[in-house]
Amino acid sequence: MVHKNFAAALLAATVGACSQLPETGSSPDSENPQIQETTAANNLATPAPKSADEALPPTDIWERLRRGFHLNHRVENPKVKDYIAYFSRNEGYMSRVTERSRRYIFHVAEELEQANMPLELALLPIVESAYDPFAYSHAQASGMWQFIPATGRSFGLQQNWWYDGRRDVHESTRAAVKYFNYLFKRFDSDWELALAAYNAGEGTVRRAMERNRRRGLGTTFWDIKLPRETKRYVPQLLALAEVVSRPDHYKVPLHDVANEPYYTRVNVGSQIDLAQAAELAQIELDELYLLNPGFNRWATDPNGNHHLLIPVDSQERFEGALKDLPVDQRVTWERYTIARGDSLSTIARRYQTTITAIREANRLRSNNIRAGKTLLIPSASGPTGQYAYTVDQRVKQRQASGKGQKSSYTIQPGDSLWAISRKLKVSVKELARWNSMAPGDTLRPGRTLVAYSDTTNGSNRTTRKLSYRVRNGDSLYRIATKFSVKIDDILRWNKITKSKYLQPGQRLTLFVNSAHNS
Repeated sequence: MVHKNFAAALLAATVGACSQLPETGSSPDSENPQIQETTAANNLATPAPKSADEALPPTDIWERLRRGFHLNHRVENPKVKDYIAYFSRNEGYMSRVTERSRRYIFHVAEELEQANMPLELALLPIVESAYDPFAYSHAQASGMWQFIPATGRSFGLQQNWWYDGRRDVHESTRAAVKYFNYLFKRFDSDWELALAAYNAGEGTVRRAMERNRRRGLGTTFWDIKLPRETKRYVPQLLALAEVVSRPDHYKVPLHDVANEPYYTRVNVGSQIDLAQAAELAQIELDELYLLNPGFNRWATDPNGNHHLLIPVDSQERFEGALKDLPVDQRVTWERYTIARGDSLSTIARRYQTTITAIREANRLRSNNIRAGKTLLIPSASGPTGQYAYTVDQRVKQRQASGKGQKSSYTIQPGDSLWAISRKLKVSVKELARWNSMAPGDTLRPGRTLVAYSDTTNGSNRTTRKLSYRVRNGDSLYRIATKFSVKIDDILRWNKITKSKYLQPGQRLTLFVNSAHNS
């Protein structure tokens, strides 16, 4: 349940959209024309009379979605047209993302239907994350609905060392529907404005509307000035819905997805090793992780969510086997003799668990331990590499995916990502991407970061002059981070001082690395 002062909190909280679409060569980023509709009803398409076929059950999930489409797809809008053309040209992309959605989209449609919402919203995870529940963006947004930490917590999505509810398929969908409902009411039943607020934040959209209202201009999504990403966001969804409405017409392949449940939710009742759970269900461990991406480690949260999503055809087998497995055998326990110099933190790190879990398992009242005593440690039943979708393993895979000469750096107290990027001679964006981070993530001393340098041409990192227009909310720190330059250099290049405030629209001269992707 949303707390009482939630509306005020949301003014500062945004859900980051992580569009997986590459930039196109046409004009999907061109300015939208002024569209003069002023009523909320203009968001909605006029329902077509039901055909004889619609009296029959939907043949697949796509037919079910079509029947629940209620938004005006605005197919004559130039930006929507551009995205329709993009999806039509990229058949491989549509085939991949609709295949990836097969585990989840039926259940998303169920939640939306129960909330009486347009089923176009079931396609929003394609725009947000390409239906990847492990997606993580530069804005610290996570999961297929791309919740940032603050907004996730506001909607009851727990986040701790063991578990991240933003990636939990069931819980994040429930939270997204609640958020849609909240925004729909806040924006007077205007779905386009509600969707824009989902992407950019409620405060950003309201301020843009108020600016136009003061000038006597329209306040629809198409009238107001919003961040570039948000101006692309709604047209992408409308174009997707139009393509799914008529895939044969647009020659777009949609992966066959049955209109039936893929998974069921089982209350396990206690912590369980995920490898052991997969064995009980007789499914691959990777499949279990893809259904339960909220679990960060090798087991479920000992003190939290004890529900697992299990394929429907494995439910009976899993529940039967689970009944025969005592609770104290659902994780592997290892006896560890405390050595001189040990601490609970070093032991927990060694066994990929937490201090709290060790204390609870051994009924310790404090963190004090004595050499020679024995501890029971919950530990993974299989080798670390078997749990390929844990946070640590996903980071290792990303760290190993770079090209060029690899270098590494161990984080020290007081370090910043910007300072480390300068030492390793790479951009902040690159460093964050190689290490599965967002530029604003908190750094943990002792963690090792990797970076790659291009050795194919040592002279390819040249400097280019760039004219940058200051935007609302910019600061010297933000600009320096964005372009991997020093604040002192910005001051020197532009003959300004730190005490001088930056003004929106002001032009700054920057000298940036030609390899930097701005």
